[in-house]
Formats: sequence, structure tokens, C-alpha cells
Amino acid sequence: MSIEQAKRVLKIEAEAVERLIDRIDGRFEMAIEMILSCRGRVVVTGMGKSGHIGNKIAATLASTGTPALFLHPAEGIHGDLGMVTRGDVVIAISNSGETEELSRMLPSLKRIGIRIIALTGNPDSTLGKNSDVVINVGVKEEACPLGLAPTASTTATLAMGDALAVVLLDRRGFRQEDFACYHPGGSLGKRLLLRVQDIMHTGDAIPRVSADTLIRDAIYEISSKKMGVTSVLDADGRLLGVISDGDLRRWMERTEKTGENLLAKKAKDIMTKGPKVIGRDALAAEAVAVMESKSITCLLITDRDGRPEGVIHLHDLLKAGVV
Repeated sequence: MSIEQAKRVLKIEAEAVERLIDRIDGRFEMAIEMILSCRGRVVVTGMGKSGHIGNKIAATLASTGTPALFLHPAEGIHGDLGMVTRGDVVIAISNSGETEELSRMLPSLKRIGIRIIALTGNPDSTLGKNSDVVINVGVKEEACPLGLAPTASTTATLAMGDALAVVLLDRRGFRQEDFACYHPGGSLGKRLLLRVQDIMHTGDAIPRVSADTLIRDAIYEISSKKMGVTSVLDADGRLLGVISDGDLRRWMERTEKTGENLLAKKAKDIMTKGPKVIGRDALAAEAVAVMESKSITCLLITDRDGRPEGVIHLHDLLKAGVV
């Protein structure tokens, strides 16, 4: 019984969102143009559950390049309307369109000269009649079996808010770098802001040997630098290849069969040519992607002339919280 009821709820809410698709019309485009031409901010307002949805819509707008804030209608009619200034646009949310606190705000908003976008299930309501643009987010039925608790209606309103935010994001040319500026904290901020140069090892910490270095000395370099790899450089310090722990294991297996003396070989004899490298300005998240795609744990950072200027290990990315 519980499973069937849960499925019923999800079906009703999914259908409520799907029915919004046919309502994306000229009025939606008018709302987009109104917000894009706004010289101030988008002020989102709504009471009760609509207020919770409004808070989320305002947060999504703000994080995707549209300055926005939430105004509680009950506080608004007791002085907080001072947050709203000429040049702002108000998105007012009310399923019935007759929410008392919102209705009491409307005359003051009109006097200020504020343009209003209504998200309502009743376009002919007081809110609808007093708004510049009305977007119908009405639903056929609520998922609540009593038809009382806002469920499908709030889901539909939230989805329409997301549609507005994403279209605005695209119209503004909002980029990943812009998104990062608004999300500097936590793992998301680290993935979007942290660059290879911020955590790479430089100077003497870079493992390197010349092409003619004997393997026994290359092994010492790999071991002492604790990166599991060493770069192999030509006479001008340019990268020729790398020798990794894996390369050494494979050559040990080979020389056991052939009888060759591995330690007597030179770095250029067993190195992997044309290794994958990355630039210092690349995002640390890009380094993770490269390591995953190549199944490696270490990357060299080279300059434009192909000279190593840093090295980064998967452990560094783990410590930095990028992975």
C-alpha cells in the first residue's frame, strides 16, 4: 500500500511538471526580457510553502548570475518593503493568487513602479490581475490525498523557477568561471577554482634524470622524490619521457626472461616517450580527469618549451579535497 501511494505521488508531481512544457510561451519570454533589462535585483516573495520555494528560486538565480533576494511578505508589509527599490523586478508566488500578505503588498509595489511577474495557479486572481506578466503554474491535482498540503503545486512552481534561472544563465553567457566565483567554498569551489599551480611541487622536488642516466640512479631518483615516477630530460632540460614504477616492473619481468642487466641500461632505453603532461594554469579537476583517463597517479607540469616546472601526485589532489 505504501509503495503504491508513493508511486502515485511521484506520478502526479511528474505530470504536473510535464504539463508546464506547453505553457512556455510568449509570457515566459516576456518575463525573461523583463529580468534581463532589470537595472536592480529580482525580489522573490511568497508566503508559507510558496515562500520556501521562493527562497530556493532566489538562491538559484543569485548563484547563476541574476542578483536576487527573498522578501517575506509578512515582513514586507511591516517595513521590509524598503528592500525593494525602483528598478527591481518582483517575482510573486501564490498558488491561489489571493494570499492576503501578498495582496496587501501590491499597491505599494505599484506606487514604487515595480514590475511584477506572478507565478500562480490562478491567473484571474488578485495577484494575476495586478501583475505585468502571469505564468500559470496551476496543477490538475495535489499529490496530497486530502487535496490540502501544497505538493504538486510547489513542485511545479520550483520547476518553473529553475526554467527561468537556466534560461537567464544561458542568455547572460554565464560561464563555469563565473559560477566558481559564487561558489568558493567546499569541494565544489575547490574543483572550480583550484589550479594545478596552487598545489604542484616545484624546484628540487621534481624528479628528473638525463637521458643517459643509468637505471640504478634513476631508481634512486624515483625513490627519493616519492612520486613513483621520474622525468627524463634531454641536454637542454626538455622532457623526453618518463620512467614510472610500472615501467620498472615491466622491464624487470622482461629482463628476467631475456637475461639482460636492467641496472646497466640507461633511462632513454626504457622510458615511456611522449608522456601526458598538463599546464600550470589548468584546473586541478582537469588533472584528476587526466589521471583517471590514463590510469596514472602522477602528472608533470611543463612550460611552453616542454621543460618540467612542476609535478603533481594524486595524493596532492586528495589532500586538497579535489577528489
